[in-house]
Amino acid sequence: MTHPSDRASSQATCPMHAPEGHPAIPREKTGILLANLGTPDNTDYWSMRRYLNEFLSDRRVIDYSPWKWQPLLQLVILTKRPFTSGKAYKSIWNEEKNESPLMTITRDQTDAMRSKLTAEYGDDVMVDFCMRYGNPSTKSKVREMTEAGCTRILFVPLYPHYAGATSGTANDQFFRALMEETRQPAARTIEPYFEHPAYIDALARSIEAVYAGAANPEILVVSYHGMPKRYLMQGDPYHCQCQKTTRLLKERLGWDDSQITTTFQSVFGPEEWLKPYTVEEVARLAREDGKRRIAVIAPAFSADCIETLEEINDEIRESFEEAGGEEFTYIPCLNDSPDHIDALADVIRQNLNGWL
Repeated sequence: MTHPSDRASSQATCPMHAPEGHPAIPREKTGILLANLGTPDNTDYWSMRRYLNEFLSDRRVIDYSPWKWQPLLQLVILTKRPFTSGKAYKSIWNEEKNESPLMTITRDQTDAMRSKLTAEYGDDVMVDFCMRYGNPSTKSKVREMTEAGCTRILFVPLYPHYAGATSGTANDQFFRALMEETRQPAARTIEPYFEHPAYIDALARSIEAVYAGAANPEILVVSYHGMPKRYLMQGDPYHCQCQKTTRLLKERLGWDDSQITTTFQSVFGPEEWLKPYTVEEVARLAREDGKRRIAVIAPAFSADCIETLEEINDEIRESFEEAGGEEFTYIPCLNDSPDHIDALADVIRQNLNGWL
């Protein structure tokens, strides 16, 4: 299959009435650039250290003063954590393709989106993906799109909910990449789609499909990635958007409050994060509420990754079972399911309005 960028180079022509020696210019098109968090290139110490250093040095992620944070990061955290993180990644690594599941799934999502959008718009669009941390970098993909003739780029962070540490930093990196382009394309970023009807419906359908074959879970734990509570108090809308997704999901499923609850996972550092913490709440549900069968879903992740495949299916599952829980059902992320691709395509079409 010929990639759109390959076709673009063969379609480059000189403008009419151009002087001799004028460089060929590719046919104009619109780029749709999907963006996810990122992944280490491998599970060895140095690959993990490079990735963690880039991630944990991002001031959107860790906003402590660099003169305090960097010595701790470089001299303590990055001497130990690459080993433990590497072990965790190795437990879920896609050995066949020698890459993380996040990379595999994001590529599959992009391929599905490319097929859908090129069927509608033909060569007027170029669809690709990048990562905020690691490879393929945002900078490299913006450069590929501009060289292929993209005079407009729609940037699509694959996060339904806005947070400074996810969508915000992805957008930052996109804008930094644009700063290095001689001819900057027109640019748009999508709004969060946490309440988009097609997204809510896709989540609900995935739950209904699993519940149809599961051992009748007594409660659904809707686990979102956490953040310091301080960020909420500073005005980050993430917490409120997560709560609304859960409410809309509950209404779409026709459930009551006793059947669904919101929690937050992946706590890091000493300060208070958004509560309740998933790892503690699943244990409380078993120990205090007597729940023996639960299901867990993670709607803030567009693709299964280390936080879902390893953290939820290992640490959080273990916490529930050690507290007396018996049936733990993890509901996978929407990944490249047709419902998810349809929902994302709907969001993209809305944001392309006036361009195509």
